[in-house]
Amino acid sequence: MKRILLFIIFIVAVYLARPLWEEPVSKYVDLSFLNQVDEKIVDVLDSKPANSAMSSTLDTANRLFLYISSKTSEMEQMIPDKVAKPELAKPDNSAMSIHNIELGATKQQVKAELGEPKSRSLNEYGSEWFTYHEDYQNFVMISFDEKWKVNAIYTNDDLISSKAGIQYGTPKADVRKAYGEPLKEIRKGLYVYILQENEGMDLFKVGSAYMYVFYDLHRDDTVTAVKLITTALEQQKSGMYAGGDVSLRNGFEQQLFDLTNAARVRHGRSILHWDDAIAETARKHSLDMAANDYFSHDNLQGQSPFDRMKADRIKFRRAGENLAYGQSSSIFAHEGLMNSKGHRDNILIKDYSHLGIGVAFNEKSQPYYTENFFLQ
Repeated sequence: MKRILLFIIFIVAVYLARPLWEEPVSKYVDLSFLNQVDEKIVDVLDSKPANSAMSSTLDTANRLFLYISSKTSEMEQMIPDKVAKPELAKPDNSAMSIHNIELGATKQQVKAELGEPKSRSLNEYGSEWFTYHEDYQNFVMISFDEKWKVNAIYTNDDLISSKAGIQYGTPKADVRKAYGEPLKEIRKGLYVYILQENEGMDLFKVGSAYMYVFYDLHRDDTVTAVKLITTALEQQKSGMYAGGDVSLRNGFEQQLFDLTNAARVRHGRSILHWDDAIAETARKHSLDMAANDYFSHDNLQGQSPFDRMKADRIKFRRAGENLAYGQSSSIFAHEGLMNSKGHRDNILIKDYSHLGIGVAFNEKSQPYYTENFFLQ
C-alpha cells in the first residue's frame, strides 16, 4: 500500500511539472487519470502564497498523501472483516451437509445454526430461498417444505462436509470417484433433458436427493458450489423453465445480487450496493432482448450499455455489463458467468461500488439476465 501511495506522490510531482511536457505527450497518451488529482491539487494550491513554490509543492504532496490515505482507509473498511468459518461435522443421515445443515433439518435447527435470514425470495421451484450470511461470508441459501423442513440447500462458500471427504476445492475427479458417474439426463414430467458434458457442473442422485456439484473451471475444475435438493422438490418443477411472473423476476434479481456479492467477498473484494436506477436500466435491456428475440450488449438501436446508462442519467466513472440467457435459475446463471473469463473478471473488478440487476422472460419462459456494474 505504501508503494502505491509513494507512486501517487510521484504522479503529483510530475503533475506540478506538467507545463514542461504535457502538451506533446498528451497527443499520444491518455492523461484523464490525472483529472481527479487535478481537482484536489487545485483546491490546495489556491490557498498557498504564490512566492513559495517549493514549499507549496511539498505541502501539496503531503496533503494529497494524507487525503489519499484517508480514502484508502475508507475503501478498506468496505471490505468485510474476516468471519470465522464454523466447525463442520460429518453429516449423520445424508451424504453431504452444508454449514452442518442436512436435508430434512427443522426450521429450529436451522435457526440454532444460522440465526435469522437476511432475506427471502421466490425460486424456480415455487418455494423460497432463505438467505443467510455474515457480510456475505458463510453464505447459505435454504428452502423449506410446508412442514418447515429443509428441502433444498445451496452454498458457494467453504461450508461443505461429506462422509466421502468432499469439500470446497475438491477436484472433479475425486468427486466422481466418490459418487460415481454423474447423471446424463433428468426427467421432467413427460420430457427428458440431456445434461451436457463440460458445463461446469455434475448432477448425482444420492438416495432420495439430487446433488448438484459446481466446478470452478479457472481453478482446475475444483468444487466451488453445491446444491442439495430433495427428489420431491426437484420433480415439483415439471419443465426446464418455471414461468416468468413478477415475483420470480424479483427473486432471480435478489438472488443474483446476493450470489455476486458472496463471490466478491470470497475473492477479497468489497460488497456492492444495490442501485434502483441502474437496475431499471438493466431490466429494460432484458425486456428488450426477450421481446425482440436477440442477445447482445448493443440493442437494436445500436446503443451500448454506456449509452443506455447515460440516457437514464446514471452518473458513473467506470461501468460494465454482464449478460446471460437461458439458464433456468439465478444459481445456474451466476455459476455460468463465473466460469466465463470476461464475465468473471467483470464481477471481480475492485473499483465497482454499485450493481443493478434486471431479469425478464420471453414467451417460452426463458430468462434473460442483465447485470450492470458501476463506480459512482
